[in-house]
Amino acid sequence: MRIINKTGLLFVIIIMMPFAMQAQTKTEGTVNIYTGPGIDSLVQLHIAYNQSYPMIPGYRIQIFMESGNQALTDSEEVQQKFLEKYKNIPAYITFSAPYYRVRVGDFRTRLNAENFLHQINYKYPNAWVIKDEINLPELTTNQKPKKNE
Repeated sequence: MRIINKTGLLFVIIIMMPFAMQAQTKTEGTVNIYTGPGIDSLVQLHIAYNQSYPMIPGYRIQIFMESGNQALTDSEEVQQKFLEKYKNIPAYITFSAPYYRVRVGDFRTRLNAENFLHQINYKYPNAWVIKDEINLPELTTNQKPKKNE
C-alpha cells in the first residue's frame, strides 16, 4: 500500500512539473491599484505626522564642541566656514549646557557618515560620527502617476 502511495505521489509531481515551470515565465502587462477611502486617509495622516515631526534616527558628524563666553561666536564661525566649503551638506548648531556643538550632514546610515568623515578628516581631525535625529530626506518624483482609463 505504501509503495502505491509513493508511486502515485511521484506520478502527480511529474505530471504537475510542466505546469509549475510554465508559471515561472515572464509576461509584461500593467498593474492597476485601486484604493479605498481608508487607505487615502491613512496616507494623509502619515503625511501630516511627518510634517509635524520631520526627524528620523540617523547620523551626523560633530566637527566642533566648545563652552565658554566665545563658544556661540566660535561655533557660528565654524559653521559658516564649513558651509562655504561644502554647500550641499547642511550644518547645525546645537546647545546642550554648557557646550555649543556644530554637527554636519543628514546621513541615513553610519557607513555614509563614515565616508564623508574620511573626506573632511584632514580639515577637522577631531571630528567623529554621532547618532542623532536627522531631517527627513526630500523625496522627488520624475514621473507623474497615470490616471486609470
